[in-house]
Amino acid sequence: MKLPSQHWKEGQLQDLVFFQRGFDITQAQQSPGPYAVISSSGITSYHNEFKAHGPGVVIGRKGTLGSIHFSESDYWPHDTTLWSRDLRGNNARFVYYYLHTLNLKRFDVGNSNPTLNRNHIHDLPVRIPPMAVQDSIAAILSVYDTLVENNQRRMALLEEAARQLYREWFVRLRFPGHDHTRIINGLPEEWERGTLGDLAEITMGQSPESKHYNEDGEGLPFHQGVTDFGDRFVTHRVYSNALNRLAEPGDILCSVRAPVGRLNVTLDKIVIGRGLAALRSKTGNQSLLLQQLRAHFFKEDLIGGGAIFASVTKKEFSAQKLLKPADRLRRAFEDVTIPCDEQIRILHLQNQQLRAARDLLLPLLMSGQIAV
Repeated sequence: MKLPSQHWKEGQLQDLVFFQRGFDITQAQQSPGPYAVISSSGITSYHNEFKAHGPGVVIGRKGTLGSIHFSESDYWPHDTTLWSRDLRGNNARFVYYYLHTLNLKRFDVGNSNPTLNRNHIHDLPVRIPPMAVQDSIAAILSVYDTLVENNQRRMALLEEAARQLYREWFVRLRFPGHDHTRIINGLPEEWERGTLGDLAEITMGQSPESKHYNEDGEGLPFHQGVTDFGDRFVTHRVYSNALNRLAEPGDILCSVRAPVGRLNVTLDKIVIGRGLAALRSKTGNQSLLLQQLRAHFFKEDLIGGGAIFASVTKKEFSAQKLLKPADRLRRAFEDVTIPCDEQIRILHLQNQQLRAARDLLLPLLMSGQIAV
């Protein structure tokens, strides 16, 4: 159905959706269940109770300010968020997409900890199309997100396959040929004890002066903490024209302060700041090294100290104890996991392209420039 943009109504954001502050809950207060707990950074856990019915929209109030999340089913909106208490009869997915056009981060009224006040956004001017148009716009844009979600599920399965293979071979010690392998001094034959410094080249970050930072793409991408934790690859938002300490494509990034032990990977050459270390396997077993680090840093801040927040020196970081399996096992593991890594990389790049296409289309649909 085609309806020209003059059929869209002028109004305020509170005519499209009315937000309410979320509900506080700690990890200790949660019990395993089917309901997503959505914080400003997205789904952080699952609980056996919910506070809001789906479908619903959640935006970051503190922390990751202005982030926008969607839940099809019932959920628990965390205290760090605002949630859609009343959608005013509008299509929830349309509301979710419309919010992406408002740049809510510009309404930061906090100081050291950014805070979004709902009273500063409820009176924002908006244009609301008829429900038929809302449904059509939401359906068009949802196609892109469905493809992204499918790719993310495939990536998660590949990640889990590599993680389980690592645990089977190198934790449970049920590797190929284990029945016929002698144990010498507590280790399988041909295995060695070593340190992270023995296994990997380590580059510790060093932050340039803030005057060198920009968001215009000048220089190289800059990271001084692990962004998008939970995703394998980093997302670039800030750049630096001072090329101090560099990480190469494929390097593993590990946070070395506040908190210590978060991991992901860079696909590009980047500048790393003092909160990061870049690691590269000395034997070329980068896939195995990533799994070793994930197993070693199973919990944040296992190492490091500090009066305010945990941090770790290169000496302490390099001294972390790791095992070096036999050469044949390292090669066999990489034969299985490198194709998985490559497929994850391809799916990640596909998702970047899908999101870019969606983001180009979104403002045209939301402004009525493209009739649906």
